[in-house]
Amino acid sequence: MDAKYWDTKYETEEFVYTKLVNRFVKEYCEPLTPGTAMDVAGGEGRNTVWLAQQGWQVENIDFSQTALNKCIVFAEEEGIAELVDTNCASALEFEPHQTPVDLAIIGYLQINQADLRTAIKRVAGHVKPGGHLFGVWHSRDNLEHSFGGPRDPEVLPNPELLNEYLAGEGFEIIDCRNRDGQIQTREGLKPSVTAVLFARKLA
Repeated sequence: MDAKYWDTKYETEEFVYTKLVNRFVKEYCEPLTPGTAMDVAGGEGRNTVWLAQQGWQVENIDFSQTALNKCIVFAEEEGIAELVDTNCASALEFEPHQTPVDLAIIGYLQINQADLRTAIKRVAGHVKPGGHLFGVWHSRDNLEHSFGGPRDPEVLPNPELLNEYLAGEGFEIIDCRNRDGQIQTREGLKPSVTAVLFARKLA
């Protein structure tokens, strides 16, 4: 799926993934002291705007300009536009406007594992010593146990793979595991397995 696919997906007045912050982003990042942040694959900006509301200076990096346009409008509606910047670029090749940052978020970047490794290492390189990296994905364990995310194992990481991808980048892993979540289906809410990664860059 390329940028054109996502531009088409986001061409609706509704927010495809809602305006609500992801609950795991809120859980792990709310205790942190606000500073500078990047939201990689931030889409329409639900996590970007929430971070800005907490006082972060945030750059939403996504390859869908349509999504970023919605993020800008959302930030303006919330009165925090001065804290939000957008950068139309791929998670594999982006050059951030601000670097290094205190916090980097990767939200549901469900891409093939070779590319995900590249993206994680690229993001990790833009986190300052003492800063944090947080990621959340539909876990590969959904294929056997739950309903969340794509049904292709190639785009579904698990905690073991995430640990491997961040190895050698100078981070202390604080938490990397599967968490219980929920996903909305036509039959109502179903259990979903969510992989989370939370790490701090060593000095």
